[in-house]
Order: sequence, then structure tokens, then C-alpha cells
Amino acid sequence: MTQTPVQHPADKTPAAAAPVARKVPFERSHHGDTFVDNYEWLRAKDSADVVEHLKAENAYQEAVTAHQEPLREAIFQEIKGRTQETDLSVPNRKDGWWYYTRSVEGKEYGIQCRVKARDTGDAVADWTPPAVEAGVELSGEEVLLDCNVEAEGQPFIAVGGTAVTVDGNLYAYAVDNAGDERFTLRFKDLRTGELLPDVIENIFYGVSFSPDGTRLFYTVVDDAWRPYQVKAHVLGTPVTDDEVIYQEDDVAMWLGFDLSSDRRHLVLSIGCSEYSETRLLRFDDYDAGLFTVISRDEHVLYEAEPFLLEGPDGRKTEKLLVTHNRNAINSMVSLVDPAELTKPLAEQEWSTVVGHSDQVRVNGAGVTSTHVVVSIRKDTIERVQVIALDGLGTPAQGDPVEPAFEEELYTAGVAGSDYEAPVIRMGYTSYFTPSRVYDFVLPTASQPAGELLLRKESPVLGGYSPADYVATREWATAADGTRIPLSVLRHASVKQDSTAAGLVYGYGSYELSMDPGFGIPRLSLLDRGIVFVIAHIRGGGELGRHWYEDGKKLRKKNTFTDFVAATDWLAGSGWVDPSRIAAMGGSAGGLLMGAVANLAPEKYAAIVAAVPFVDALTTILDPELPLSALEWEEWGNPITDPEVYAYMKSYTPYENVGALAYPKIAAVTSFNDTRVLYVEPAKWVQVLRSSSTSAEPIVMKIEMDGGHGGASGRYVQWRERAWDYAFVADSVDATELLPGAGVK
Repeated sequence: MTQTPVQHPADKTPAAAAPVARKVPFERSHHGDTFVDNYEWLRAKDSADVVEHLKAENAYQEAVTAHQEPLREAIFQEIKGRTQETDLSVPNRKDGWWYYTRSVEGKEYGIQCRVKARDTGDAVADWTPPAVEAGVELSGEEVLLDCNVEAEGQPFIAVGGTAVTVDGNLYAYAVDNAGDERFTLRFKDLRTGELLPDVIENIFYGVSFSPDGTRLFYTVVDDAWRPYQVKAHVLGTPVTDDEVIYQEDDVAMWLGFDLSSDRRHLVLSIGCSEYSETRLLRFDDYDAGLFTVISRDEHVLYEAEPFLLEGPDGRKTEKLLVTHNRNAINSMVSLVDPAELTKPLAEQEWSTVVGHSDQVRVNGAGVTSTHVVVSIRKDTIERVQVIALDGLGTPAQGDPVEPAFEEELYTAGVAGSDYEAPVIRMGYTSYFTPSRVYDFVLPTASQPAGELLLRKESPVLGGYSPADYVATREWATAADGTRIPLSVLRHASVKQDSTAAGLVYGYGSYELSMDPGFGIPRLSLLDRGIVFVIAHIRGGGELGRHWYEDGKKLRKKNTFTDFVAATDWLAGSGWVDPSRIAAMGGSAGGLLMGAVANLAPEKYAAIVAAVPFVDALTTILDPELPLSALEWEEWGNPITDPEVYAYMKSYTPYENVGALAYPKIAAVTSFNDTRVLYVEPAKWVQVLRSSSTSAEPIVMKIEMDGGHGGASGRYVQWRERAWDYAFVADSVDATELLPGAGVK
């Protein structure tokens, strides 16, 4: 097969020929349908031929995009120039210490530190973080983990969890040096700085010490990369003797754990997207074993938090705070007496704490010693409310109190809390407000509205001013009449004269919402006149559980057509030239990119698909592949259901590539990604190139040392984002800064 060299119109110099993988027919047969896959052999990760092919793909994309290097460098320098590289997080108190992370100019990774806290008897003062200054070491500072040191000689580093004993003496941390999300757990004695001999390999995210510090809990994945065991390690004993607290054998269920807020229970969470099960282990009665709150057989999606509630007589009794969807599609919060759980579910009496609403999605609830803290979503916006424990679940219950913010489009969430603290830590951001850290002083009789205390707003350098940018909420209309919310971001100087370039971004799966948030890299696109549209399409969670349900399983195509409707809105908005619109999405959003490329290739000048889930049917048909069985609740099970098989086959991008004039396409992936395997985009670009009727280049950029989130260092990540954005800006001819825009 011959390949015509790609030419860039600006320089007319021929680029390298695109790699052409050999065809090795492989038949996949289900429900009377046979699909011949010519590129399945690329799945052989250990094959020298596969590795050489992937290197050739990288060489090709480097040749095709070489002219973008000055633009990539400019965007990288803009990101760097706006970032305060030497900085530190707001200290967060846990027990007797303040914990925080430092970043240092020139260093890729953060440094985790702590200083001793004081107890003066003034609760709010004791929970006021110490004044910190970038580049200035706090008195008594201890370095817990310097990831720059950990990264020496390693191609990658990510921290999958840390834990400190209540007495502050022992520190556990989990590190991944491959990008495959399997971590090595080590222990440090903080009194001496010495590493302990205990080392636990191949654990998953999350570690916690028992309150007495005698056990360390962690999670293990099975061969399909599904977390299926929670284990306990006793320091100084062989890892082979570690106790299996619980093993989940249902391949469609995910397992995780945490400690209850008051640290009296180990809380195991078992579930999928449609129902769940919580099991509790009391630390004061450890040998009694696990107790199930509500069996998964009831098909209730819920979370349960055990705590002690003080009654009018001053006595504390065991209660459960349950966030659930029982007769409440958007979920609600109930108070449950554990004695009720001995009855059949239909006979149990639960007290309402937060009732159901068609307009409000309840995301979750937790407790402090004085309040219930509730996360909700209303009018697409994530918010936080607190309710006093006094009178909880009775007619005497007080009204919820919600910290008030001024902007229309923002995100406010709980960033941390301690059971005994008089404050909760909150994070706040909007599209053009850099992330802020607040402490919200919980309401009291003398201060019934509580008080918001701003602890920090992340600095943005280079003369940044929010007044230079505009964010508005707009609405597109889908073919079935559904209104699709859009967040439209632009530089204030862009005129509504149909000449600007545009970028539409989307995700639309797993009930994940694309919430307002500040991002320095995005400014580089806006400063070049690109109108950035975030499409809050069905399959996400922006408008409640119904919004999610209408974009999954046999309604998944709504996600794709909603994105096209968002593109049509932008094309007709008067802001952009319809011929200068690009699209971008990652992971399940990469599936979205593949689907819209097949649906409406003519609407896009370029598409960037990051770690794209473009061979979805092949993956989900094989329960042995990583995480496949867990996907059945999202997409349906094509193994057992011929209707699901036919529906997925009708949209899965790889199998629906046709003789179409595809735009420029960049598939960005990582060799060690365990969530969306590199083989999916590798196969996809091959069939795209062989089918496309246009001369536009189709490239794959593969990070050979990264995982699902790409490479690990911050400067490397900035360069990756600069690559993506330069590809977009070049493709829509928006490479020059607007007059007066850019880093100053």
C-alpha cells in the first residue's frame, strides 16, 4: 500500500509517510454478527513489532506537527508565565498537625510537609491555618514526602494515597512509577525519618490507619484491574499474612473504603452506577466482623455514614445518615436507627433530613460533631449546605444554611472537614476566578448564617485580569427539543461578527459534570480569539439523575447528538466562522469525539481525542480486559443482550468509520493507560486513514511513560496541554494573540 506524504499548506514540505499497520484479520462473532478486525494484533503490548509501530506513529505526528513547535513553546511559556511556580497549599489540620504541599520553581513535583498545631481553647483560632508565604519555610516544618526525590531515576510518579497515625508518628505513602495505577506502599517513622522494612506491592488508591495505629487498610485489584479486596496489614508482620477484610467477587461491582467521620467504623462501599451496598466494621468490636446496612439485593443506590446523635436528654445514640435513591431518583438524605435495619426494607421507618426534589440533585452527605454537611446540585451548579444536628430528622430540625457566592457560574464544594472542627474547608472556583480556599465557620446560635473566611486565592501572574474575559450560560436545542446548557467563554474583545474561531468541549458519561473551573492553559486559547464552549450534554450530571439516565445505555446516542447540537448553536451564534470550529474530549469524551467524527465530520476543522474510548464494543465484549465488566451498568451488556450489542455496534467509533471527509484528527494516548488501552486509538487511526476521503492528516501522539492522565511532572503536563492547544489553534487558524492579550 502506498501513502501520499502529508504536506502542510504553509511550507509545502513533504512530511513523513503515515505508518501503515499490516492487516491481520481477526473475527469477532456475537449474536449472529461477525466483525473482522484487521488491527487487533496491535493489542500485543510486549511485541517488538507493536512498540516499533507506536514509535513510528510518534515520529509521524512529530513530522506532521513540526511547524506547530513555536506555537507550542509560546503556549507553554504563557502557562509558565502565569503560574506562581514557588507556592504552597493552605495548611489543613488533622489531629495535632497542619499538613500542606509546597511547589518550588524548577521542580516538577510537590513536597508534602507539616508543622505542629496549637490548642489554645479558642476553637476557631485553633482551626485557623498558620500564615504561610511562598518560598518561606515555616518554623518547625517537617518534610514528609518530597516527590522530586522519589522521582529521581524514574520515568513517572504518582501518589495514590497517604496516611498518618492519630499520634502523628507513622506515615504511609503509595507511589506508582509506571503510570499503570498500581502502587507500592511504604512506611516512614516520622520521629526518626527512617523507612520501615514493610513494603506492600501492587495496591490500589487509598490507604488508612486504624484509629489506634495498629493496622493499615488498603485495597487490591484483580486481574481486570477492578478493586476487589480490602486488606489490613499489621506493621512488622509478613505481607503474606495480611488479613482480607472483605473480597467482592461480583465482577460488575467496585469496592472501596474509608473511615467514618468520627473514626469509629471502617466503611466499605461496594457498588456500580445503579445500586450499592455498605458494610461497616466497628473498631471497638473488631472481631464481630462486617455488618451490612442495606443489601444490594434491594437495588438501592446509597451511602451510609454511622455517627452518634445526641438527643434532648443529652444521651448519644447510634444513627446512620443515609443518602439514597429509594423512591427518589435525584436522591435524598434520611436518618435511620440501626434497629430498623433488622426489619424488611419496606417496613423500616426512616426520618427525612433532606427531601427529594426534581430540581435538586443530592450528591452526598457527611457529618461533623455539630452539623450534617450536604453536597447538592441545583441549576447545574454544585453547592454546599449545612444542617445543625439539633432536632435532626424531627419537626424541630433547622433550615439548611448555604454559603453565598456572587457569581452565576461557579463551583463550590467541601475540600475537607474534621469531625470536631468548628469549620469546614471549602474550595471555590469559576471560569475566571482562580481557585479559592475558604473556611466556613459552621453556624451557631450567635452566628446563624455562619461565616466565610477566605484563606487563599491562587495567584495568577502575567497581568491576569478576570475583566478581560466573559462567561455566559447559553442553551442549544437538540433534535428532540431538549435544551442543552452551554458555558460559553471568550475574550472580552472578541466581536460577534462571525469571524472568530471556536472550540467545543464535552464529556457526557458516568453522571460526571463539567463544572465551572479556572484553568490557566485555557487562557492561551481565549487570548487567540477562540470562543470556548463547554457542552453540558446528556450522560453527564448537570441537570440531575434524569440527565444522566437520558444519556446512557440504549439512550447513549443522545450524548453525541447533543454535542452536535451544541456545535450547531456555536456555528449559528454569530460569534464564529462555522468553518473554524474544533472539538475536544477525553476518555469517554474521546468516544464522543469518535462518534461525532462519524456523525458530522463536516462540522469540524479538527478533533482532538485524548485517551479515547473508541473501540468500546470490543472492550466491553471481553470481561477479561481491564474494568470491562464494570462498564455494563453504563453502556449495557452486549455479551448477553443482543439489543445492546446492536445499539453499541451502531455507534462505537472504530466500527463505524466510513468513506467520509474526516477533518484533522489527533488521538492522544499513553502506553501504560489501564483504563483506555492504547490499542483503541492505535487501531482507530489506522482505519480512519484508510477510509478518509480527505487529505487532512490523522495522527496519534503516544506518551510511552504515562498513564490515563498522561505524564506526571507539571512541566511535562504543561507541554502536553500546549501540544493539544497548539494543534487546535493551528487547525482553526487562530495562532496569533489578540491585540493587548497574552502574558504581560
